[in-house]
Amino acid sequence: MNHAEPSAQPQTLEAMPRLLRLPAVLQATGLARSTVYRMMAEHTFPAPVKLAKRAVGWRHDDVRQWTNGRPTTSR
Repeated sequence: MNHAEPSAQPQTLEAMPRLLRLPAVLQATGLARSTVYRMMAEHTFPAPVKLAKRAVGWRHDDVRQWTNGRPTTSR
């Protein structure tokens, strides 16, 4: 039998970073799809994490930090 060390236990689902798919990112930010991808190309929006060959997701914390860093009022 192979017993894993206690420190090698996998993270619980609650401790794992939550990933958002594109529709959730668009809803959370109020941006259009084209704007998100343009801003990613300009390095002004968080990069996604590759989930599979044709699937990506954004870390919830990255999107939240980006949103919190935006101005709340316009001049």
